[in-house]
Amino acid sequence: MNEELLVLGGSNGEHLAIELSSIGAFELGSLEVRKFPDGETYVRVLTKVDGRTVVYINSLQRNVNEAIFETILTIDALRDLGAKEVIAVIPYMSYARQDARFNPGEAISIYTLAKMFKAVKIDHLITIDMHLHRISNPSDLFGANFHNITGVRELAKYFERTHDIENTVVIGPDEEAEQWAKVMSEELNGLEYAVLKKTRITAEKVVIETGGVNVAGKNVIIVDDIISTGGTIIEAVKALKELGAREIMVGAVHPLLIGNAYNRLLRLRLKDLVGTNTILSPISKVSVAPAIYSELITILSI
Repeated sequence: MNEELLVLGGSNGEHLAIELSSIGAFELGSLEVRKFPDGETYVRVLTKVDGRTVVYINSLQRNVNEAIFETILTIDALRDLGAKEVIAVIPYMSYARQDARFNPGEAISIYTLAKMFKAVKIDHLITIDMHLHRISNPSDLFGANFHNITGVRELAKYFERTHDIENTVVIGPDEEAEQWAKVMSEELNGLEYAVLKKTRITAEKVVIETGGVNVAGKNVIIVDDIISTGGTIIEAVKALKELGAREIMVGAVHPLLIGNAYNRLLRLRLKDLVGTNTILSPISKVSVAPAIYSELITILSI
């Protein structure tokens, strides 16, 4: 066991902390997180952290604003209690899509959140497939050595392990998803990949154009970073079926599954529907703990 390194899990990260501590033979510490009767958050670090490197894991997912404040309270406490180094692992970074002022007067939410992280002086910040399209220097923005790793390789390993992927095409459901389609293609020994074109009509309605993608008689793996309402995936599946796709599988790193998204996706009768456990959901079959561990050993040279 690496006795200097301690792993702590927040309310939305305990499952990953437990798995990471097992993979790396790290000590698993304990936190107490609860609510006062008036709704205020109480955090207490129950394991000695003085002089130690602490890996704190918490996903900013369910009860997002509460998760953010719990995370900031915990990291600040770790600093006050004398942790030598704090590595924050935020598998899902909320507010990342509000990275610009799209309408006059809007708050740029991710910039405000980054200022909070910067104030508590993290040494390293690890995120997983975070939306970074308009953030040119995340290390400067968050005030920490920034590491954005991917969960797509773990999804690819799952598909290869559980399905026959011969005669299969990897599809990104929109232009932004090309980066993940490419990674999955590489991980699956160079499977053919293609990208659809999406036009967003409303927050929940999209139009998908296939642009001559050839999937007739082939199986398909659709890969994306987030499934939110499910609208993009649903329209992509419909379009691919019209082109003659056979069996369709869907993999997403962050399965938010807002509202009735899960049941809507079940109605598609997909061959498989899978997400990672950055967010716990009915489809969180793939763990990102191995990807986190791999990045940690690089950071810490262990």
